[in-house]
Amino acid sequence: MIRIFAALFGLSILLALPGCSSFDSDPSTDLSPEVLRSRFSALKAPAIPAALQARVDLGRKLFYDKRLSAGENTSCNSCHLLNAYGVDGHSFSTGHDGKLGGRNAPTVYNAALNLAQFWDGRARDLVAQAKGPILNPVEMGVPNADMVVVRIKSIPGYVSAFRQAFPDSADPVTFDHFAEAVAAFEQGLLTPSRWDRYLEGDTNALNDEEKKGLKLFLKVGCATCHAGKGLGGNSFQKLGYLTAWPDQHDLGRYQVTLMDRDRLVFKVPTLRNIEKTGPYFHDGQIASLNEAVRLMAKYQCGENLRPEQVGQIVSFLKSLTGVLPDKYIAPPAFPSTQGNANTSLSNQATTGKGFGL
Repeated sequence: MIRIFAALFGLSILLALPGCSSFDSDPSTDLSPEVLRSRFSALKAPAIPAALQARVDLGRKLFYDKRLSAGENTSCNSCHLLNAYGVDGHSFSTGHDGKLGGRNAPTVYNAALNLAQFWDGRARDLVAQAKGPILNPVEMGVPNADMVVVRIKSIPGYVSAFRQAFPDSADPVTFDHFAEAVAAFEQGLLTPSRWDRYLEGDTNALNDEEKKGLKLFLKVGCATCHAGKGLGGNSFQKLGYLTAWPDQHDLGRYQVTLMDRDRLVFKVPTLRNIEKTGPYFHDGQIASLNEAVRLMAKYQCGENLRPEQVGQIVSFLKSLTGVLPDKYIAPPAFPSTQGNANTSLSNQATTGKGFGL
């Protein structure tokens, strides 16, 4: 079973992070790559081990295949469009029967860098996350794990693909293996950018305006939470750390732990590709990246930035936009169901709490 390295962190414990640094007192404005590497790490394009290639190829098919949903009309890619930086551009995504999810669908790109999955961190890794949407009554709507297996086994091409992907298993078509294959594919969804070239020593990879934005990003204290290889995704933090967040109806991680300290706590999102992954925040209510930056500076760091300062930070954030791996994400050919018995799930009851986004 694939394990994402960050899953080693205990998810029941809220990481106690300091507040944002004081705008004037934080001296961390040395922009040399050597100094920055103490806070950030460069991301490299993934190398797929030959032994996992069959599993990755299978996961790609499963990620795109709408036939696996109850209505045969929704796939992972429906809400996490791989040709659109892993999001669908909506505040809330539409599921198999037209209902809307309860949280904004986060990008799947660079999700392998996260310490946990979903906004509230309830899934410890990509494998656990992959089991959620397909069983969620609002999202893909399959009634239970056994029905997922029934649907897959009804397609002979999938049976042989699972056998190739899991050659040591006596019964390769299982719900666990379904999730492991999807996760294996998602682990390759990494998008290095000009920022990574800068960290590796190419100081010309960022222009002067972007460097000004980087310096301000550091001085305001954004890197208190948005650091590491993913510039986020590696901690939980209270939304409205210094000033109460206006909308408090979604209690975030509290719904998982039932601990008071987790009220309004969410996983800090990655800033990679943030230019392309709006609308922003768990409720998808902010369309503008400039406005999202302004709000974070105010509520998390206690700074009221001027419009030109916000613009400089946004200029830096755009350097985090990577190149989509077009060959890796190319939609695959699916195994045919021709001649198989009807295994439609569209009339099955889809009840239960579900995962949500």
